[in-house]
Amino acid sequence: MAIDSTTENLRTHTERAAAPVGTLPNQSTPSNIYSPSEQDKHVVPEAPHSIFDRRQKWLIVTIVSTAATFITVSGFASNIYFPALPTIASDLNVSLELVDLTVTSYLIFQGLAPSLWGPISDVRGRRIAYLLTFLVFLGACIGLAQTKNYASLIVLRCLQSTGSASTIAIGSGVIGDITTREERGGFMGIFQAGLLVPVAAGPVIGGAVAGTLGWRAIFWVLTAYSGAFLLAMLVLLPETLRSLVANGSHTKSSNVLTKYPLVIYQRRTKVEWDPNDTPPQTTRKHIDLTGPFRILTSRDAAPIIVFLAIYYAVWQMSITAMSSLFKERYGLSEIHIGLTFIANGVGSMVGTLITGKILDLDYRKVKSKFEAQQDPEGPERVVDERSFPLEKARLRLIPIFAGVQCLSLILFGWSIQYTVHISVPIISTFITGWTVVSMQSVIMTYLVDTFHDRSAAASASINLARCLFAAGGTSFVMPLIDAVGAGVCFTICAAVQVVSLAAPLIQVKYAGAWRRAAEEKKRKMEGLAQS
Repeated sequence: MAIDSTTENLRTHTERAAAPVGTLPNQSTPSNIYSPSEQDKHVVPEAPHSIFDRRQKWLIVTIVSTAATFITVSGFASNIYFPALPTIASDLNVSLELVDLTVTSYLIFQGLAPSLWGPISDVRGRRIAYLLTFLVFLGACIGLAQTKNYASLIVLRCLQSTGSASTIAIGSGVIGDITTREERGGFMGIFQAGLLVPVAAGPVIGGAVAGTLGWRAIFWVLTAYSGAFLLAMLVLLPETLRSLVANGSHTKSSNVLTKYPLVIYQRRTKVEWDPNDTPPQTTRKHIDLTGPFRILTSRDAAPIIVFLAIYYAVWQMSITAMSSLFKERYGLSEIHIGLTFIANGVGSMVGTLITGKILDLDYRKVKSKFEAQQDPEGPERVVDERSFPLEKARLRLIPIFAGVQCLSLILFGWSIQYTVHISVPIISTFITGWTVVSMQSVIMTYLVDTFHDRSAAASASINLARCLFAAGGTSFVMPLIDAVGAGVCFTICAAVQVVSLAAPLIQVKYAGAWRRAAEEKKRKMEGLAQS
């Protein structure tokens, strides 16, 4: 028997009767279409978890992955900007440290903004949240392309971050809407890989554009890119929020953003579904802006989120320092500095693609073993899914990735300090990107599993912690390097990361019991409210 979230439908145990593919809920079904056999007359087939077939899921994940390329350090909006930092400082007649603060302020707003947009997308819909965020981002890019002073640069960068920062949180919510636990790891890996393409391509494009057309042209490129994507998203991305459209079969809303293009997906899906037997929509909630903060401070999630935030912050410290260190130590031009970021981006993409597949394999392996232990007498015995070791299925790769990242970080710092061949620090950035993004993929998938009814808010809580930590780290990384050298700086960072490994160990050991206790308390409270 499948082990899944209590809000996700279990896979049906009988073949679904043939229903007309793509039949809309408001159309009648001919009587000869649904005629179960004698054996099936007393079996009520369950509606599919999602009416989107695998081809449609791939398209949806591709769209939300492209949307996520706009997020700050993980997307064009920041990586395209890194190689131009020295040029911007010179052009605006300010110090490099002040321009580095635009990265810091950008990260602060990247952390805060999803706490607004994530809860909105969990209640009002994914499409409306996407629309609003991209309009803000588009306006900020136009302003940045024409900025003439440092004050407007930093204000507009914060506004740009507010517009782009929630794309990962909303995208994670979309994936949580349309997938089950068994397939979620693979799709989350594709999602992470897609959004990491700009980690490799962004700096190259940014360096080339800034070196030939000037750094302001970077933001005209982003203006064109975001405008084109906004139109494509409105045409191709369906609403997936289950409180609005259930498993994708509800289109009774008069809201055009909810109905289209969902009705097209319903007509073309290859998943068989009975329009007269669709699951009810989940209960709609009020917009809870404190949701991400409560998830962040809950004992169910706080240890693993803080752990990821530390590793993410150190990664961003190394990326922020790369431009200055490579220019100072190796005398690279902007175009060449942009090329050095490719290894980091490629490592990030390779890591998350592989990790996504491993996550699905691990989940199925642990689930199969668990079912055998719980259900040795046959399939008719009920399996207690609340005792499923989710932490073991999702988090057991974390120590391996963490150890490798610590070693690569130390290699990065000391190889730059002694100016060894440039291939050595570049290779270390490949390893660092691979490991930290793999951990991010693992932990994000785990939190979407855990907070399935608040998936965008859960992703926003990760974003809040990691970006605030990264903002602090990037603000002092260059002064620290100037004071003690790159080798000592990143050795200290690696030592902090080793200590933080206690957090995932705590999560694996105690979080399952904490989660079951919280669920039991919630059921009791709901029972009292109904009585």
